[in-house]
Amino acid sequence: MNNPAPMNVVVLAAQRPGTVDPLALAHHVSHKCLIPTAGRPLIAHVLETLSSHPFVNDIRVSIERHAFDDIASIVGQLEVSSDQIQCIASSDNLADSVIAAMAQMQDGPAIITTADNALLTVGAIDAMAEMLNGDADVALAMAPKSAVLKAHPDGQRRFYKFSDDRYSNCNLYGLSGHYALRAAEIFRGGGQFAKKAGRIVDSFGLINLLLLRSGWISLPGAMARISKRIGLTIKPVVLANGRNAIDVDNDRSYRIVSGLVGQTAG
Repeated sequence: MNNPAPMNVVVLAAQRPGTVDPLALAHHVSHKCLIPTAGRPLIAHVLETLSSHPFVNDIRVSIERHAFDDIASIVGQLEVSSDQIQCIASSDNLADSVIAAMAQMQDGPAIITTADNALLTVGAIDAMAEMLNGDADVALAMAPKSAVLKAHPDGQRRFYKFSDDRYSNCNLYGLSGHYALRAAEIFRGGGQFAKKAGRIVDSFGLINLLLLRSGWISLPGAMARISKRIGLTIKPVVLANGRNAIDVDNDRSYRIVSGLVGQTAG
């Protein structure tokens, strides 16, 4: 890849409004991203991988204001410039949180990930940068089922069926610029989106929804159909390293990530 444009990053670290993550409660911290993992807070692993990457420019951590000091303390222990990583107050939903964070950074390619994505690899960032420096407006990282199970046999239990393979989401998304932010509207309402069939139909269209749920279409084919629907070119980034699809959702996955985070990624 020749002279890739620097990428900004949004790290989503807030709680759902009105809730406290059960895993955070179990570990006596205010947020899941602060849970000790292999000797450091969970988010520290994410921020270290991002900030040490040569393609990454500014990083904004989207989180509630009352947690700013906690994040600042973690950042202070990393070898980063004083202004590369900053906090920005989260909004009530993912879409507005992403929009607010990106508004604080210069226009250009950006990736979005979550604070529990502690197994994020350098290779995944490279792959997103390559896609966003091509013709994609939006990039979506996925890992094949075989790669995820190779990384850990119980690392992920949910896979999306397409005609070419089964894939797991890697909680890693890319936008080629501010103009592509309208893709974030798909996720307004946060993690409950997938449970609201009416909103999926509105965003993707009934035929696309049926094809996605039936597994009768390939992953690239599905992204091409959705691209036509929303007027942006969405392309999948298929990652060979299945670690990227294993994040911290519950005690089981926390134990898996804790065991893997100190190991060299294959």
